[in-house]
Amino acid sequence: MPAAMAELVPREWATRAAGLAAGQGFDRLTEVREHAYGQQAKLTAVDRFGTWLSARRVHREAGSVAGQSVADLGCGYEARIASTLAAEAASLTLVDVAVAQGAKCLPNTRAIEGELPAALAQLPDASFDLVLCLSVLEHLWQPESMLAECRRVLAPRGLLLLNVPSWRGKRFLEFSAFRLRLSPADEMDDHKRYYDPRDLWTLLRAAGFRPSGIHCFRHKFGLNTFASCRISDKDPG
Repeated sequence: MPAAMAELVPREWATRAAGLAAGQGFDRLTEVREHAYGQQAKLTAVDRFGTWLSARRVHREAGSVAGQSVADLGCGYEARIASTLAAEAASLTLVDVAVAQGAKCLPNTRAIEGELPAALAQLPDASFDLVLCLSVLEHLWQPESMLAECRRVLAPRGLLLLNVPSWRGKRFLEFSAFRLRLSPADEMDDHKRYYDPRDLWTLLRAAGFRPSGIHCFRHKFGLNTFASCRISDKDPG
């Protein structure tokens, strides 16, 4: 190997290692997400149907959010799912790279624009009764950091709801995006991982959730994995 190449490899990995140590990860070094979901193009019928299924599951798992503080982390440009909770929730916090003006004007709503999970540093500890993290983890090289932040901002007895594509869903999503062009191809190209229930359970356990509070199951005809995670008031922060 030429001396120049031999010198380059250690430097590259040293830079990446330094980024990991700083909590940055490969995505912050090489891939910076510039657009929120739904910002560049209107959602297709397939995308709208998927969003409807997710919203239906969120309402089923969360029940009434009256008087609760709600956060949607990675809400998407129009915050379509969070907007269905705005009228009932005591407060709604939206976080994404970009948030539409209409979503910012929802009742009792605060919007934070910035890259995930770094933007979550602006949120106080144990401040939300309900946290949504829907179709976000698959876009991150370090999902552990995102889940740690979700756990940090969740209040005692709070509920975290997550949705991620499964390995079974990978084939369908890529066929829909790359062959049928019924979904945005750039979203599929941005995927880093897929999660079956056992994969997601392991990450949630590492983030500090107890097994008694974790419920992972297949969703959307097995194309996605959904998780409902609750912490008790006796759990350490």
